[in-house]
Amino acid sequence: MSECSHLEPYALQVLGDSMEPEFPDQCIVVIEPIDKVRSGAYVFAEVENVRWFRQYVKDEDGREWLIALNDLYPEIDLTGLAWRILGVITQRNVKRRIKHYDNF
Repeated sequence: MSECSHLEPYALQVLGDSMEPEFPDQCIVVIEPIDKVRSGAYVFAEVENVRWFRQYVKDEDGREWLIALNDLYPEIDLTGLAWRILGVITQRNVKRRIKHYDNF
């Protein structure tokens, strides 16, 4: 029986509307398990032992945030928190319409 490497891309289903309209509820995203990203990338991150799908933003002062695309959800200021990037979203599939992202 073979096992997937922790370095191989994997897919997850989006649950909820926090990343709409770009990532609708129930769409599938493909995640590349890397930990270095540029500002503006869509990421899968762990903050204080809770996992989030958000947009990573680093401002001109070096402060880092996780931002939901849906304004109904608050920003997560990463200052002083234990956090890490688990991977970067490289692809979205909505009803067989595929979109690729270059976020590295």
